Amino acid sequence: MWDYLQHLSFWDWLALGTLLLILEVFGAGGYLLWIGVAAAGVGVITFVVPQLPWTLQFLLFGLLSVFTAVFWWHRQRSNASPSDAPGLNMRGQELIGRTFVVQEAIVGGRGKIKVGDGVWMVRGPDMPVGTPVQVLSQDGAILQVGPAP
Repeated sequence: MWDYLQHLSFWDWLALGTLLLILEVFGAGGYLLWIGVAAAGVGVITFVVPQLPWTLQFLLFGLLSVFTAVFWWHRQRSNASPSDAPGLNMRGQELIGRTFVVQEAIVGGRGKIKVGDGVWMVRGPDMPVGTPVQVLSQDGAILQVGPAP
């Protein structure tokens, strides 16, 4: 094993990089991509400098793995732009601040309001059917309501 490590060639690093990239295709979620790129990078460096000691090759591999992963993470974070539709796919968020009518009386802090063609469960002060309420917040599938202004 030590003999093999002392005679690593660029083919070994390119093979490792290729294997990691193939494994990435099967769904590693991006984790193996940058490690595979680092292995291929060490393969290129080893091709240019064939007498590079194996300890330095592994050190380069570790540093390149961390560098490529941090570089891509930083690049992804800097490219993130604010959404023009921040409430998209957050069902119920668009109801906050709107006024609706109580459909099932709020008794003991629980009741229902009609929203469009659907009914939402609500929490709030006790109110009879037909009372207008304003949605204050959302907690999962339950809306917090208060008296409409």
